[in-house]
Amino acid sequence: MQEPKEPPRRKWVPTGTIRKEALSELSGLAASRQYPGILWAHNDSGDHSRLFAIHADGSFVAEIEVEGAANKDWEDIALDGKTLYVADMGNNGNRRDDLCLYKLTEPEPKNSSVKAQKIRVAYPDQAEFPPKKTEWRYDCESLFVFRGKLHVLTKHRLAGSPFFPSDSTVLYRLDREDRKKVNTLMRLDSHTQLGGWVTAADCSPDGKTLAVLTHLPVASVWLFELSGVGDKLLSKPVKRQVFQGAKQCEALCFLDNQTLLLGNEQRELCRVELLTLAWQRL
Repeated sequence: MQEPKEPPRRKWVPTGTIRKEALSELSGLAASRQYPGILWAHNDSGDHSRLFAIHADGSFVAEIEVEGAANKDWEDIALDGKTLYVADMGNNGNRRDDLCLYKLTEPEPKNSSVKAQKIRVAYPDQAEFPPKKTEWRYDCESLFVFRGKLHVLTKHRLAGSPFFPSDSTVLYRLDREDRKKVNTLMRLDSHTQLGGWVTAADCSPDGKTLAVLTHLPVASVWLFELSGVGDKLLSKPVKRQVFQGAKQCEALCFLDNQTLLLGNEQRELCRVELLTLAWQRL
């Protein structure tokens, strides 16, 4: 039996550097469609509730306070038309029962503040906080919009071991946005053997492709075809590119249908034209 080929590797070559010192722990990226050239970014946990408008080369545009929100562990950001969503769903210890999303109208980059609405969410299959005998599967660093619905991908680790990754993920969808209740996510799909834990995801503007970023032990970008899959968005993995030297890569967004921007916590941005990559075809 023929052994599977090793996935192609590409050196991580920064094309930009984040210049705003306050944006020191990049965790999420979203490309504005309303304001061309603007990217929305935010820090991981430990920061206060604010967004940064930057360009793809890392140059700073604006800092905007998000009123009515708290950054307990912001992990990703997504855009649906003129609406931004921020996922406060980081859950390293799998013990949080206060997971939420913040919904806000995309602000003009010159604004100083924007108001947010809080949407509480919960997993349908978590009964213990944290689970005692199973993998810890209730951390989330990936948020994206598909067909007008918010979707999340979970980040897994061995039970009781925050620093030992598992390379599987589960896909959930948010079907309701009731501000008065806890909204239970809908479990849709799963995938194993991704090579690393999932740290970001985004859907292409034309809705045809889902890009998923992994990190630790292997940094890579996976592309999933979305045509004809129904709710099983992880059922058609088509390509994979492994990156060398990506460091702690935590953020990803589509700039257009053929261009990704990746980011790591070391303040580096990496613009990638999909047609130039030596993909492993799956």
